Amino acid sequence: MRFVARRLGLYLVIAWAAITINFLIPRLMPGDPVDLLVDRLKGNVDPAAIASLREAFGLSDADLFTQYVDYLGHLFRGDLGRSISFYPTAVSDVIATTLPWTLGLIGVCTVISFVLGTSAGIVAAWRRGGWTDLLVPSTTFLHSIPYFWMALLLVFVFGVLLGWLPISGAYDTELAPSLSGEFLGNVAYHALLPAITIVVSSIAGWLLGMRNMMITTLGEDYVTLAQAKGLSRLRVMTMYAARNAILPSFTGFALSLGFVVGGSMLTEVIFSYPGVGYTLYQAVQNEDFPLMQGLFLVISLSVLAANLLADLGYVLLDPRIRIGGAT
Repeated sequence: MRFVARRLGLYLVIAWAAITINFLIPRLMPGDPVDLLVDRLKGNVDPAAIASLREAFGLSDADLFTQYVDYLGHLFRGDLGRSISFYPTAVSDVIATTLPWTLGLIGVCTVISFVLGTSAGIVAAWRRGGWTDLLVPSTTFLHSIPYFWMALLLVFVFGVLLGWLPISGAYDTELAPSLSGEFLGNVAYHALLPAITIVVSSIAGWLLGMRNMMITTLGEDYVTLAQAKGLSRLRVMTMYAARNAILPSFTGFALSLGFVVGGSMLTEVIFSYPGVGYTLYQAVQNEDFPLMQGLFLVISLSVLAANLLADLGYVLLDPRIRIGGAT
């Protein structure tokens, strides 16, 4: 418990630092969202409207500390300001709309690629010297292809040439979003092409990392002892070798889950998928600082939460950390 309490305290401090940096960066940049909005309207805005806009965006001439206190107050109420690109929609509403799409697509694909890659890495190391060795060069070749090239190639072959799969969007525009089987099936159909791109491009990293760690672990004395005791091959492979070899991959997986919220921007942009990555791309294009600030904050906190889960997962997987943390 002492280890968990120390970790929670550490991550609270890091979260405060991330929130503070997220507050300072936009205020150190030249200009503000209202100036950008007025410029787009070619200056045809009366002073009273400009004052209302400044109030709506939470801008004031107060000193930095007062602004910081107000910012924290708004943050605790879930108020991240209003988006310029989607004005007058609140930033929190924009993020709440896009987040499920990214979690659904990128999150599921990350889990699938981790499970497939890690499992293949365990088998490739256990049966090294056989046909499983072919997995390494073939997946490495796919991994070497840049993300966007893989996506464009799949779009051309399966979307344009064969016409089997849709090439953009998350669902057919004539369908209304709902939990009906027709709509969910349509969403899955549209997600196939970006999902294949992500899984095929990322599976090699998990496979190689797990295979190399597994080979190193198989040479340890406790694995040899387990085999000498006559334990089953499956038990030695999973409970003695894979359980210890998976620790570095588990760390990478936890960090990947944190970056899931950021979305795979290139994939979402190429497929016009309405997730966080595509929304961040639109925010950068439109100089939508409130939306960028809100997205960066959500991404930062998600990465911290993933790191915390990784630390807690280590406690369960490796008893040495529990013992070390108790001292």
